[in-house]
Amino acid sequence: MCGRYNIITDAQALFEAFQVQAELGASPLARYNVAPATDQLVILQEGAQRQARWHRWGLIPHWARDKAIGYKTINARGESVATKPAFRGALRQRRCLVPATGFYEWQLHEGGKQPYLIRLRSGGLFSFAGLWETWTGPEGELRSFTIVTTEPNELMARIHDRMPVILPRAQYARWLDPALQDPAQIQTMIASYPATELQAIPIGRRIGNARNQGPELIAPAGAPLE
Repeated sequence: MCGRYNIITDAQALFEAFQVQAELGASPLARYNVAPATDQLVILQEGAQRQARWHRWGLIPHWARDKAIGYKTINARGESVATKPAFRGALRQRRCLVPATGFYEWQLHEGGKQPYLIRLRSGGLFSFAGLWETWTGPEGELRSFTIVTTEPNELMARIHDRMPVILPRAQYARWLDPALQDPAQIQTMIASYPATELQAIPIGRRIGNARNQGPELIAPAGAPLE
């Protein structure tokens, strides 16, 4: 499960990480509490170039009767993504990168749920493995995306039984390659990211309300998991 993440960056950092121009202007992109059903940046391969586009989080299949299905499809299980009707076409033909600087997960214990911020030990941008789709409804065309999930690594297993697929930078081009359509080959990239390259930091519970934003949300509330 990946139901919240953050992206705290700017246009220059996005270009350096993904070789893509993003229409952000001079303002930084600082979204500390990204929730489903909101428009977020994804990176697509369009011809010979990568493009940054705004898509709604929660994939809406082209055959859906209405967009409400998107609340159930914010994630795609990597083990079944090649066969599920909502995702199988997108896996073959409409893969994307979902830029982020961290994601959140909640650990259940006697005192309630403790939220954690999970990010790279090295800091900075990384990318989830994403899929995108186009749906046409009464209001016109709507583009949406989902984040692929997989089994947890050793660190994440202490917090939750799932984790988002984080792609190593060396796999960005292959994930986006439109010529790669064999599900078996694509499946090899759906794997748990090494635990040694991530850190999990306890944070305050205000992150649970999607309306809350700001840098105070990611202030440590204890020592990272070791």
